[in-house]
Amino acid sequence: MEFIETGIEGVWEIVPRVFGDKRGYFLETFKQSEFEEYIPNVSFVQDNQSFSTAGVLRGLHFQKGEHAQGKLVRVLSGKVLDVAVDLRDGSPTFGQHVKVVLDAERHNMLYVPEGFAHGFYTIEDATFSYKCTNYYNKESEGGLLWNDADLAIDWGAENPLVSEKDEQLGSLADFRAGKVEV
Repeated sequence: MEFIETGIEGVWEIVPRVFGDKRGYFLETFKQSEFEEYIPNVSFVQDNQSFSTAGVLRGLHFQKGEHAQGKLVRVLSGKVLDVAVDLRDGSPTFGQHVKVVLDAERHNMLYVPEGFAHGFYTIEDATFSYKCTNYYNKESEGGLLWNDADLAIDWGAENPLVSEKDEQLGSLADFRAGKVEV
């Protein structure tokens, strides 16, 4: 696996080695010993999967407090623009984001540590898969508005399909003011 540094400490793009021939391909999607070289003390406890049609935007979501989650995200089919926003208290990159196109043909993944809001925009119909370092807890849900001007995220989409719930999330200014906690 190749671990590629992004512009924010702790967020890694991971590109597995793919062994293919005319019959198909094989790849490792997770290997603890290789992860530990770059991302120490990772323990995944829950796997999730979703499907979204092209044009859907999901996020920006996070789990608060003791239920915070690190995520290893990838697409099994299709293509998404994946975004992680740094919300770690005292981080020099607080409020900044990383964007990576996750592509099923490339098999690349993104590791998003605890303390980040996460979302994605489906460029093509996509089956999205992610491993989590903590269990989901409904009472600990939080999020930021996907089109908050302070975040200045270029999603590459003019009118994405966004859930009513995601349209009601708070701003980065609300987060800074303590109205949205992580």
